[in-house]
Amino acid sequence: MAARKRPVTGGIDTHGKTHHAAAVDETGRVLGDQQFAATADGYRALLAWLRSFGRLIKVGVEGTGTYGAGLARYLAGEGVDLVEVDRPDRKTRRSKGKSDPIDAIAAARAAVSGQAAGTPKTRTGPVEAIRALRVARRGAVKARTAALNQLHGLITSAPEAVRASLAGLPRHAMITACASLTVDDTAMTDPIEATRAALRAVATRVQALDTEIALADRRLRPAVAKTAPRLTALYGVGPEVAGQLLTTAGDNPDRLRSEAALAHLCGAAPIPASSGRTDRHRLNRGGDRAANNALYTIALTRMRYDPRTRDYVQRRTKQGLAKTEIIRCLKRYIVREVHTALMADFTALSTA
Repeated sequence: MAARKRPVTGGIDTHGKTHHAAAVDETGRVLGDQQFAATADGYRALLAWLRSFGRLIKVGVEGTGTYGAGLARYLAGEGVDLVEVDRPDRKTRRSKGKSDPIDAIAAARAAVSGQAAGTPKTRTGPVEAIRALRVARRGAVKARTAALNQLHGLITSAPEAVRASLAGLPRHAMITACASLTVDDTAMTDPIEATRAALRAVATRVQALDTEIALADRRLRPAVAKTAPRLTALYGVGPEVAGQLLTTAGDNPDRLRSEAALAHLCGAAPIPASSGRTDRHRLNRGGDRAANNALYTIALTRMRYDPRTRDYVQRRTKQGLAKTEIIRCLKRYIVREVHTALMADFTALSTA
């Protein structure tokens, strides 16, 4: 009876095909560890095994956004209190070694001690849908950039008979001209014909990627506007920027306890770097860099077009601040507006 009432904390080291779980008591003493399959049946067996040691308080999980996403969704659906656990740093791994049981026990102890206290994203709402669509769009944009670079390189080094008709054309006209080139497939040992074939293939790829990106945008714009109308209404926030900020916050932005927490997550909160009588802060190079870039985009847009922001930049410039320092200040103010808009949007979604 006492064992059933004993508080138990779990820790899970996640992998592609298996998950390794460990259970510890309230003092961090190891009660057991075991490996389970990364399947629906394995999730059920893992949870039953953890509960067999006593009253399950919470579970620390590594990689809730990757290998542990399915397990995290299952545990959350079963009412388990989840904690996001970062992998051990290199110094700890050098001193204590690396194995699945060691990592699972470390995750459990980090959860029971409070060292790991982050709430993972639920990944069960409209933001997860937006994230999936953005993954496909981002891949298409990256591939299109690579294809355009290849196209420019081929034209630059092409034989004069090919290059003369293409050099200097605007981008759209150049892509159309390359895609409409005629090719003799029987003369692929001729540099001119081979170059024409390569240009046509790459230009056709660019056109296909343009179509894919346009389709992704048509799917994303209404999804983002419906999920976060107040966020998209902010000055300088378009569908792409709003989609990134939503993805960073997740479907449960209440896990961000304050605007300061969001600023830290976006890498927009300065880090204390004081020593002795020196009181200073340094640039935060951590956090979600994609979210930080989204804030940077908003700041640049406002610095160029928003009268209020331009007045602020002029005033701070007269005070001796450099442009980079002014942008850092603007990011912090923007985070405040973003946090307020996100909370309002998700409150409206939850009550709809």
